[in-house]
Amino acid sequence: MKNASPAPTSALPTWDLSDLYASPEDPAVASDFARAQAMARTFAATHTGALAGLPGAAIAAAIADYERIQETLGRLSSYAQLLFAGDSTDPTIGQFYQSVREQVTTISSDLIFFTLELNRPSESVLDAKLADPALAHYHPWLRDLRVFRPHQMSDELEKLSHERDLTANGAWVRLFDETVAAMRIRLDGQELTVSDTLNKLSDRDRSVREAAGKAIGSAFGENIRLLSLITNTLAKDKEIEDTWRHYPRPASSRNRANMVEDEVVDALATAVQESYPRLSHRYYLMKARWLGLPKLQHWDRNAPLPTDDDRLIEWTDAREQVLTAYGSFSPELAAVGKRFFRPALD
Repeated sequence: MKNASPAPTSALPTWDLSDLYASPEDPAVASDFARAQAMARTFAATHTGALAGLPGAAIAAAIADYERIQETLGRLSSYAQLLFAGDSTDPTIGQFYQSVREQVTTISSDLIFFTLELNRPSESVLDAKLADPALAHYHPWLRDLRVFRPHQMSDELEKLSHERDLTANGAWVRLFDETVAAMRIRLDGQELTVSDTLNKLSDRDRSVREAAGKAIGSAFGENIRLLSLITNTLAKDKEIEDTWRHYPRPASSRNRANMVEDEVVDALATAVQESYPRLSHRYYLMKARWLGLPKLQHWDRNAPLPTDDDRLIEWTDAREQVLTAYGSFSPELAAVGKRFFRPALD
């Protein structure tokens, strides 16, 4: 049976984000921003410089208020990010995404003091406040927050770093995303997106895989100056940030965020590297034999293994397989999955 190409992106279902907002013009967007801004200003006026003297129950109440503000900002940010991820080439969506990021940054600037002040008390002082059951509820969050205590900068520098992200790190990341999304790769007489071309690397026809691999390399090569500038700028930006925060190595901030020690990650990396000959190298040799090749090229890594079953699984069948698999071990997860697929099920 002839291999069927993946369905074009335009033929696939799209996210239904109406559970968040009906559209970028939804009045609820402006309403939520106004409410979050008012709450943030009141919160800052009430608690700035006062947390150290509050009892545990009062700190717990402040954290609950902080949660409510962050939930609203998170809802707005998630909607804008998902909308942008769905189509990063639409200038109207890009403008909305940037506007939301700017407003969220401005509002959250009033909240930066809160986590900084929560990290200032000594462990003994905080432990005494945690004796209150209301604050003890937030103990895991406070524990994770205080992991970053040694890397905290002054309030002024923290606020500067937060507000500059839009025109520093965040701006370069967005430039990369938009550049890659706008790239078109010519392949077999078609103009394909990067994602659609990458899908060709899983084609059963090796000539298609080879052509796609070379086309991708050529397209990115044509953009090498810009992509290198983005990468080098982001690397230098991180170096500066890590230096000011006194992180011992580039991966340390990510490891802290994942709540794992550098040494644990080192042990994992060493174990993986030592297993290369026994596992990955052996696997690629086996795959080359399965494909009847003396050696795999980079465009062969995602090649499907030889099989007599080369059916194209339609979206409805794939959806049913996923829901059935979830339902076999958790009806609750299957119910959540049905909510995710709801627009296509209606």
